[in-house]
Amino acid sequence: MAEGPVYDPNGTRRAPLHPVVRGAGSYGGGSGAGGAGFQYDEATLHELVKEWRDLASEFRIDAAQAETLARAQGPGLEYASLGNAELIRASGNALTETLRQRAKHCDAMADKFVAALGNYANAEETHATEIGNTTKGTL
Repeated sequence: MAEGPVYDPNGTRRAPLHPVVRGAGSYGGGSGAGGAGFQYDEATLHELVKEWRDLASEFRIDAAQAETLARAQGPGLEYASLGNAELIRASGNALTETLRQRAKHCDAMADKFVAALGNYANAEETHATEIGNTTKGTL
């Protein structure tokens, strides 16, 4: 089986036979010594960033549509219509706020995976420098 991204939201790929080595792409509390956290390869991190950003965008679209509920007006001026509209507005406000919070959470998660990608770049640069230093004078 070809090794590829560990994460697959559609379930069409399976995890590689060999675990991804913990390192620059790890996420969570792990210190690289087997601690808690997650580990992903670079391609998976890119996929996760895109999915979290897409989900945040969907929540923002839903929040914009929920604002319609927050502006609801009763069909008449009697107590029942006004009271019903007031409850619908309160529900719309709660829904809008919840959806905005979820979008914010999704953006925060995407930012964490972007940071992990930055760790990959730093690790690659460090390893390239180390390899360059070790090969000097070996010819």
